[in-house]
Amino acid sequence: MQYLVSVIFDETSGFATPEEMTAIDEFNDGLRADGSWVFAGGLAAPDTATVIDNRGAGEAIVTDGPFVETKEHVAGFWIIEAPDLDVALKLAAEGSRACNRKVEVRPFL
Repeated sequence: MQYLVSVIFDETSGFATPEEMTAIDEFNDGLRADGSWVFAGGLAAPDTATVIDNRGAGEAIVTDGPFVETKEHVAGFWIIEAPDLDVALKLAAEGSRACNRKVEVRPFL
């Protein structure tokens, strides 16, 4: 089963330090080695976002910036393969330690 592990950025954590980047690279290497790696990526700041709302019958509404004001946002993510939630949570805990940030785990439907 695949899981999304979202890395949560908050105002107190700041950007990743060189040491954190090294730890993240080592964690990624471990995911690859044990077959849990699917994909991962970092995201630009929310102020680079564009929101598109095309729910109505008219033209799509395009707005700049994040869709909500918040002190936390998703800064990056891993998509991992794990046999069950317990293994996914264990891997997520290791990822949280590596990046020194909170993470959120969600299974794909």
